[in-house]
Amino acid sequence: MIHSEYFKKYFVNTSWLFFEHIVRLSVALFVSVYVARYLGPDNYGLLNYSISFVGLFSVIATLGLDQIVIRELVKDRSKRDFILGTTFLLKILGAFLVLILLAIGIQFTSNDSFTNLLIFIIAAGTLFQSINVIDFYFQSRVQSRFIVQVKFWSIMGISLLKIYSIHIEAPLLWFAFLVLVENIILALGFFMIYKSNGLSVLSWKFDMNLAKLFLKNSWPLIFSSIFVTFYIRIDQVMINEILDSKAVGIYASAVKLSEAWYFVPMIISSSLYPAIIEAKKISEDLYYTRLQQLYDLLAIIAIVIILPVTILSDWIIIVLYGQEYIGAGTVLSIHIWAGLFVFLGVARGKWILAENLQTYTFLYTFLGALSNVILNLYMIPLYGINGAAFATLISQFVSVIVVPFIIKETRTSVFMLIKSILLISQIQRLRKIIYLRKN
Repeated sequence: MIHSEYFKKYFVNTSWLFFEHIVRLSVALFVSVYVARYLGPDNYGLLNYSISFVGLFSVIATLGLDQIVIRELVKDRSKRDFILGTTFLLKILGAFLVLILLAIGIQFTSNDSFTNLLIFIIAAGTLFQSINVIDFYFQSRVQSRFIVQVKFWSIMGISLLKIYSIHIEAPLLWFAFLVLVENIILALGFFMIYKSNGLSVLSWKFDMNLAKLFLKNSWPLIFSSIFVTFYIRIDQVMINEILDSKAVGIYASAVKLSEAWYFVPMIISSSLYPAIIEAKKISEDLYYTRLQQLYDLLAIIAIVIILPVTILSDWIIIVLYGQEYIGAGTVLSIHIWAGLFVFLGVARGKWILAENLQTYTFLYTFLGALSNVILNLYMIPLYGINGAAFATLISQFVSVIVVPFIIKETRTSVFMLIKSILLISQIQRLRKIIYLRKN
C-alpha cells in the first residue's frame, strides 16, 4: 500500500496540510501569547468574548455546505463552475443574514457600545470568508499545497501586523480590525491562487436547482454546525455575562491551547475522505476497516497530546502567559480531555456524510449543545471557569457517545469509537506480536 500511487498522493496532500497547520499553530500560538500578555486578562477577555459572540452567528454563513461541496466536486468535476458559483452566492447571502442576526442578538446582552463596535468590526470578515469555496475545489483535487501557500503567507502577514501593533502600543479596537484584515488578506490570496492555476471566478455560474439541492441536503448540517459552535463558543459568552471579561481572558488562554490541536482530526479526516469514499465503492469490509483505522489513529494521537498537557498544565500556563493567567492551568487540564471526543467526532462525521445520515447529526449536536448550556448555567456560578471547562467536557461526551448510542442507525459507529478509545485494536496487535515471538 505504501508504494501505491493513491497512498503517495494522499500522503503528500496530508503532509502539506500538516506543514501549514503546524506553522500556523506555532506562529499563532506565539503571537496570541504575546497579544494576551500585552492586553492583559481584561482586554484580552473582551476581545475573545467579541470573537466568540460573532462565532455563535457566523457559522450560519457556511450553510453546512463545506463537505457536501467537496463531495459533489469529487463526483462530477465537469460541474465545477456551477458548484462553486452557486456555493459562493449562497455563502454571501448567508453572511448578510449573519449581520442581521447579530444586530438582533446584541439587543439581548448587557454589552456597552464599545463592545458592540468590536463585534461588528469582527463580523464584517464573514463576507470575505465566502471566497473559501476555492479551498473546497483544491481539497477535492487533493491539491492542498496551493491553499497551504495562501494560508501560510496570510498568517505570517497578520502575525507581523499584530507584533507591530503591540510595538506601537495600539488600542484594543485595532486588534479587532486585524481580525477583519486577516479575512481580507486570505480572500485575496484565494483569488490569486485560483487565477494562477488558469482558472477564473468570472466563469462561476449560479444554478437555482443546484442551490435547492444543496440546501435540501445541508439543512441538518447547518443546524448541527450551529449547535457545535454553540458548545464551543457559548461558554465564553456565558462567562462574560455571569462573571466578567477578566474571567473570559483567563479561560480563553487555556481554551486556545486546548483547541489548538483540533486541526489534526480535520486535516487527517478531510484528506483521507476521498479514499474512504473510494473504499466504499470497492467493498463494505474495506470501507469499515479503513474507518476503524482512522478512528484508532486519531484516538492514539489525541491521547498522546492529552496526557502530557494534563500533567504539565500549570507549568505551561505560567511559562507562556505569566502569573496573571495562573487560574487557566486547571481549566486547561480539564478542557483538554474534550479533545478526545472532538477528534473522534470529526472522524465519525465523515462516515455520517458518506452514509447520508446528516439528519441524526442535527439531533445529537442539538442535545450536546443543550446539555452544555444547562451545565454552564449550573456550574459557572458554583465552580467559575473550571465549571465551564467541565461543562464542555461532559457535553462533548453526550454529543459524541451518549446520544449516537441511543439512535439505532448510528449505534454501530459508537461501538467503533469506544473500541478506539479503549485501544482494543492496539492491544490485539500487541498480543499477536507477543504470540508470534513466543512461537
